[in-house]
Amino acid sequence: MSTQIVSKRLRKILGRDAVLDRPEDLLLYEYDGGLAKGTPDLVVFPQSTEHVISIVHAANEYKIPIVPRGAGTGLSGGAVPKNGGIVIVFSRMNKILEVDVANRRAVVQPGVVNTELSAALAKYRLFFAPDPSSGRASTIGGNVAENSGGPHTLAYGVTVNHVTGLEVVIPSGELVQFGGKASDGVGYDLTGFFCGSEGLIGIATTITVKLSRIAESVATLLGIFNSVDDAANTVTSITEHGITPAALEMLDGLTLRTVEEATHAGYPMDSGAVLLIELEGLKEAVEEQAEAVAKVCAKHGSREVRRAKDEAERMLLWKGRKTAFGAIGRITPSYYSQDCVVPRTKIAEVLRLIDGVSKKYGQRVANIFHAGDGNLHPAILFDLRDPEQLHRTHQMSREILTHCVGLGGTITGEHGVGIEKQELMSLMFSDNDLEVMQRLRLALNPEGTMNPGKVFPVRRGCGEARVSSVRPALAEVAQ
Repeated sequence: MSTQIVSKRLRKILGRDAVLDRPEDLLLYEYDGGLAKGTPDLVVFPQSTEHVISIVHAANEYKIPIVPRGAGTGLSGGAVPKNGGIVIVFSRMNKILEVDVANRRAVVQPGVVNTELSAALAKYRLFFAPDPSSGRASTIGGNVAENSGGPHTLAYGVTVNHVTGLEVVIPSGELVQFGGKASDGVGYDLTGFFCGSEGLIGIATTITVKLSRIAESVATLLGIFNSVDDAANTVTSITEHGITPAALEMLDGLTLRTVEEATHAGYPMDSGAVLLIELEGLKEAVEEQAEAVAKVCAKHGSREVRRAKDEAERMLLWKGRKTAFGAIGRITPSYYSQDCVVPRTKIAEVLRLIDGVSKKYGQRVANIFHAGDGNLHPAILFDLRDPEQLHRTHQMSREILTHCVGLGGTITGEHGVGIEKQELMSLMFSDNDLEVMQRLRLALNPEGTMNPGKVFPVRRGCGEARVSSVRPALAEVAQ
């Protein structure tokens, strides 16, 4: 009953075609790019901040959970409605509201797609630096929620380094402003606090981003190695030589062969690993660095270092990297892409550990990752239709993440915690740590209705206990 009441109310505000409640429509929004699933009660498509405020007020009246959703490309279950409720989809809030060239700022709605923003900025020789591999589909709002990175994180940093202001609807339905166009604000850095909060403390409806200037010169190199160890050791050596590439990506043999068969990007089929290295800056500096990088690769046993001869060849190499996970889908019914971080000096060691886990469980793992900052993305290949394989996949994932933490790393670099890693938070944080985090969350989301059941272990803290009562409350109203 409550769902029907809210549905009718929101149709009057948003329009009839902006509210979905038929079971066959809701099924399309029960998952993201990960393995978790949960069916919403309603899916709504706001077109303005005022619409979002109205949705939050209606949800609060009946204590219905709210789950913000960008393009659904997330890989940790962050946009999955674990407790049902209302999923707010931002595909209709997709306008670039302002481009301030003089101050290198853009003001956008959360549904703006990464590549579309950079395409609109190209005529000013500017771009938005965060570039997740899903950039053709992923949205700026989703980037903010997960604090996304991408191949160029090494030089430019993650999303939080490029967001200066946010207009946010907090769980009470109030509209607040964090930061603005200025680089430095006064008081608490609430913009930084919000980035990566995974929708637990509010919904960003307008985002002010910092823009970067397109470099004068770019060189894209492909280092070809016979072994994963040689490629991994080269990564550390490049940074030890004082060179910070714009991007430093690594693909192992299984991945590069799969990618080459799909894209014909020019990756050598018989190599053990490749490094995709991009340098940018002033022309003279780029040429010096390209020569130095080639020498470092040769020192560590590279067979060859190729340089893209033109923009077309450069884009083809990057097409191979950016479509790698799609290519992996050609050789397996399903795969589970993980996200963990280790110090650069530990890359070779953790890759050996991953290989051992793969052999232990008898399931292949394809490795493709942001080697420059130690952000690994092991993709575990399996068949989702086989419950035993799914069980082993979860076990493998936990072992890999536990190894990474043991090596001084973390359980996520850019995919977030969401549902799929919440029980692993205790690997990194004590009970006291988690309690403090929960208090911060509850200060803004005291009823626990905003994206409930995410990030924090469900067995811990009064906050999650409160969240678990939301769904029964909805059922009581319905009666």
